[in-house]
Amino acid sequence: MTQTADRARGCNLVLLAAALEPVRRGWHVFPLRPSDKRPAGHAERRCPGTGRCADGHRKPEQRATTDPDLVTAAWAAQPYNVGIATGPSGLLVVDLDVLKPEEQEGTPDGAQSLLALCERAGQTLPPTYQVRTPSGGQHLYFTQPDGTELHSTAGRLGHHIDTRGWGGYVVAPGSTTPAGSYTVADDRPPVVLPKWLSRTLTTRPRPQAHHAMAHSMKSRNGYSAAALRGEADNVAAAADGTRNAVLLRAARAMGRLVASGDLTRAEVEEALSRAAAGNATQSQRYYDDVIARGLDWSIAHNPQRRTA
Repeated sequence: MTQTADRARGCNLVLLAAALEPVRRGWHVFPLRPSDKRPAGHAERRCPGTGRCADGHRKPEQRATTDPDLVTAAWAAQPYNVGIATGPSGLLVVDLDVLKPEEQEGTPDGAQSLLALCERAGQTLPPTYQVRTPSGGQHLYFTQPDGTELHSTAGRLGHHIDTRGWGGYVVAPGSTTPAGSYTVADDRPPVVLPKWLSRTLTTRPRPQAHHAMAHSMKSRNGYSAAALRGEADNVAAAADGTRNAVLLRAARAMGRLVASGDLTRAEVEEALSRAAAGNATQSQRYYDDVIARGLDWSIAHNPQRRTA
């Protein structure tokens, strides 16, 4: 029992140090579930409306703090992973993902897509604070330019490139999941997001629901492609207050086509995620969770799902 307690205490101290380091930099942190990337605490749909939420549900971004005493008290209680609320911290983090196992060889990953974006713009990105994710992806930290309030995006800059600003968060280095640890790859202070990249993020993009699927739909039958385009358009056009419900219905509807083999899960996730990001009022991770739940439910309840 003593050895177990000592290990737990040691784990808490390591993660406490990981939480205090962003605070030292002036960044707002909040607890993530131990060994997980999801925020600790209750979800909005299960909010009791008491305690800290007596005046309304407090999202992780609202709970994030730079108070070292509050951080110390929280991490002394549990070995939480560490989330950095990017918006309140004045950060814009470029999230470069690696390819998924089911993606075709030759598909560009996030780093390749970013390089192509720079080449098209005739620009380069300055060295900045960088974190390597357990999967081999990269988080490039920038400070938001004065007078801007950049929100999170998914795919706006290119394939497998997301950004985390207001409404989003990143997992801080020192946090650990079953896939591995988040580690600092470049410890220099973050630089200001280049103006050309800021303009790219603030320029209203053309509708992407059709474009996002063009390359992957060539081998699909017309009905499946049209169905996915229609559901993506419905999500993109959904009014505030209805988007979550429309997104869940779309994911459940498309889950039947995933189960039957007419669509792949990856292309459904990409199309619906991009559509939800167009007028985002929640973090991209929130929308991705809604999509995942809808697909999981539909695939599990579809009697024609594949066994292979």
